[in-house]
Amino acid sequence: MRIRDPPGAPVTRGVGRQQTYSAAVGVSSDQAPAYGSPQAAIAQNSLWYHSIEVAPGVVTPGVFDLRPIIARLPWPDVRGRRCLDVGTYDGFLAFELERRGAAEVMATDIADHEQWDWPLHLRARGPEYLRHVAGMKRGVGFEIARRLLNSTATLDEVSVYDLDPARVGSFDVVVCGSLLLHLRDPLRALAAIRSVCGGWFLSTNQVELGLSVRHRRRALVRLDGVSDLAQWWLPNAAGHRQMLQAAGFEIERESRIYSVPFGVAHLAHGRSPRGLAPLLARVATGGVGVPHHAVLARPGTA
Repeated sequence: MRIRDPPGAPVTRGVGRQQTYSAAVGVSSDQAPAYGSPQAAIAQNSLWYHSIEVAPGVVTPGVFDLRPIIARLPWPDVRGRRCLDVGTYDGFLAFELERRGAAEVMATDIADHEQWDWPLHLRARGPEYLRHVAGMKRGVGFEIARRLLNSTATLDEVSVYDLDPARVGSFDVVVCGSLLLHLRDPLRALAAIRSVCGGWFLSTNQVELGLSVRHRRRALVRLDGVSDLAQWWLPNAAGHRQMLQAAGFEIERESRIYSVPFGVAHLAHGRSPRGLAPLLARVATGGVGVPHHAVLARPGTA
């Protein structure tokens, strides 16, 4: 995500900027009316982060498309287990947990745009930009997808920093996708995740590809915090592993580095990257997109 001053053009293409029924008239999601078709329901959400197939052949116009890479993650067996998806946004990973047989799925995310860990120079215009392109209310995409999928997953508006077993209980499996890089204090967040994780933790995160290739065993992290991408700490793959270890997790297994493909709503969708660097990235990750790394871990005994 790159922040631009509104009222600039939205980052989405082909997505109507209609305000949702719930946000427009102030009713709860349970009171919202049924939509005439999946396409009509999808159009009610201004910005889709995930590409989700909500009906046969009907896919939300997401910024990123996790479907091609989902099988490459080091999944634990989630069948019959209580599961948590941290930082769910539209809920792709929450619905994937359900599809894989989880008995109960809770998803969490922040309640409003102001609760992002905004870099100092984006604290004023960042929330304004997201209200412009994504609408006033968070969680709309999750609720629409949940209804279309007949999902029983629930959404709790709580920051990752505030996860506490006294509030949400304990979970057999916790997943967290592409969130740590957007957090000013990822180790504090990982400590909160560990407090509610009673079994496995699946962490996926964007990584620095060059540092990952050149330094396979040395943990390195690049600090941002000044660009318009609203990113903070970007580790290499070894750094991603060590962040979990520093938070008290023990690594069980990990993926190779892979690229998360762009969805149809991403500005880069449809472009053909040229030059040696994109070619090497494609060779190293097996695809085009944003380099990621996934780790499966368990809370340590210490």
